[in-house]
Amino acid sequence: MQVRYGTPRFTGTGPQGHRGRMRGRLLANEAALADYEILEMLLFLGIPRRDTKPLAKSLINRFGTLADALAAAPDALGLPERAASALALVADSATHLARPERLERPTLDSWDALIRHIAPALRGDASPGLAALLLNSRNQLLAEPTWPGIPDPAGFPRAMLRHALEQHASAVLLVRHGSGRPRLTQADRTLFAAVQDAAGPLTVTLHDLVVTGQGGWTSLRQSGLC
Repeated sequence: MQVRYGTPRFTGTGPQGHRGRMRGRLLANEAALADYEILEMLLFLGIPRRDTKPLAKSLINRFGTLADALAAAPDALGLPERAASALALVADSATHLARPERLERPTLDSWDALIRHIAPALRGDASPGLAALLLNSRNQLLAEPTWPGIPDPAGFPRAMLRHALEQHASAVLLVRHGSGRPRLTQADRTLFAAVQDAAGPLTVTLHDLVVTGQGGWTSLRQSGLC
């Protein structure tokens, strides 16, 4: 039977719920929690010293479904701000989880994988400049912002690390694409040191700085310069 908006689904609130029992069921990975039980547990977070089962049932009676209750405007719920925020956070999380993700992210966990990724640059197909390979904890590529030339070490670390934090990256690998023979410069070492100093307090790991050129590449760590 289809439930229409506003049609009561419960005739009474029944016995008072027990939070410990509910948490135990959730942690035991039981998949049989009713909509009102899920809502009841969410309300625990915002109303710590109150039986939230009657309120959860009332909200579902009022809005029709758990999804409709979570999607309701916070000021339409009639809840304390803390409880309304807990429900809004769940709704926002669901929106993020529903976004399409890239099916495949390159995993750059070895030199071979990195060389495959920068192969176009080794063929001369990349414009001169610097790329920041932003990686997650499994060394999967999240994003690859680029800058022309060799950026100013005074301003670049902050701008690049802002990108890293926005992508929730845990590591960075810098790649400078050159037009001639791959050669490390003092500017490369200065830039690497500036980024390393800025990244440390943010718990972002700087793996290396790689320089590509005509048919080849070199890196600071491979050369023992960092």
